[in-house]
Amino acid sequence: MTTKGGIIVLSGPPGVGKSTVARLLADGGKLGDAVVRLHTDDFWGFIRRGAVPPFLPEARRQNATVVGVIAGAAVGYAAGGYEVVVDGVVGPWFVDVYREAARAAGVAAHYAVLRPDERTTLERGTTRTDHPLTDPGPIRAMYAQFTDLGPYEPHALDTTGLTAEESAEAMREALEAGHLRLA
Repeated sequence: MTTKGGIIVLSGPPGVGKSTVARLLADGGKLGDAVVRLHTDDFWGFIRRGAVPPFLPEARRQNATVVGVIAGAAVGYAAGGYEVVVDGVVGPWFVDVYREAARAAGVAAHYAVLRPDERTTLERGTTRTDHPLTDPGPIRAMYAQFTDLGPYEPHALDTTGLTAEESAEAMREALEAGHLRLA
């Protein structure tokens, strides 16, 4: 690997299929020969004592720290030639952390928000059996935070009627067309 890779921040509220789509993107072979997937939930899990659930307002300082660590890891891999798929709840309020880290490392950055309708999001999120967050209250609250992405609205992909495979293909197409690139 002699060229730099890039980072793809795949986001959205809980339950929209980020982890499944990220795995499909990372394992699908269309991003290149060297691909890393960073599952952001793992980074919050590294905190052994003193963790605050990240969806609570009092977790702001903790969340800023963890996002900075994830962005650093992502650009570290990308600078080494890997395409990096960052899989997590990254709202517009944290996009600049990734953008600035990528700019400093000289790597490309992309941002995508999977955003099915609220009913689909709640159905998917509350019926998961392998995830600690299935409570409709926090899922609904975080869904609301993604309803208006401001300048990042063009980065939203409506995946309401799509399977995970179709969502991954829509992501690939948007990436190839340059629609998800951060300036």
